[in-house]
Amino acid sequence: MTSAALWGFTVVAVLAVLTPGLDTMLALRHALLGGRRAGFTAVLGITTGCLIWGTASIVGLTALLTASEIAYNVVRVLGAAYLIWLGTSALWKTLPRNRKAEPEDVQIPAGRSAFRAGLMTNLLNPKVGVFYMSLLPQFLPTGPTASAWGALLVAIHLTVGLLWLPSLVWMAGRARAFLQKARVRRWMDRITATVLLGLGVKLAAEV
Repeated sequence: MTSAALWGFTVVAVLAVLTPGLDTMLALRHALLGGRRAGFTAVLGITTGCLIWGTASIVGLTALLTASEIAYNVVRVLGAAYLIWLGTSALWKTLPRNRKAEPEDVQIPAGRSAFRAGLMTNLLNPKVGVFYMSLLPQFLPTGPTASAWGALLVAIHLTVGLLWLPSLVWMAGRARAFLQKARVRRWMDRITATVLLGLGVKLAAEV
């Protein structure tokens, strides 16, 4: 692999990570509503999901998503259902009849819940697998070293994410004192719930 190809992939990886998307929204939501620990935990879940997709692409498993319309649609529908479930659950909790008396410093779970949200959102998003499967071959050399170089490219993408997303989480922590207020938190939940529902419906409607 040439240095030009390596730098070319790095630029693409940086642009892909910096473009606001579902990962960014999930990390910020958990950071703003649950604190930095929740945000960092969500980032770990997101990174783990990307790692699984990246590893699968290297061994050729995600080629199935590209070659099989049925397999792609199964993952797509499952991912859409999960996003809609996340959005509906968050929206349901903000309804007046479902709200309990909340102290101003209440937190959302920072452990398994945050990790699971980041992990499952990535695992059930076939676009992540297709991203790796369509992008990596353009930068990989032919021959027995292709797998090793593929692992390096995946590691670069994950490293960029682990530098950018935690930075957003840290910055979000600075604004948390205001955004932690119960009324603001409810509106944050409503906004993110609406976005999740919209993304889920969009993913489900894709042909």
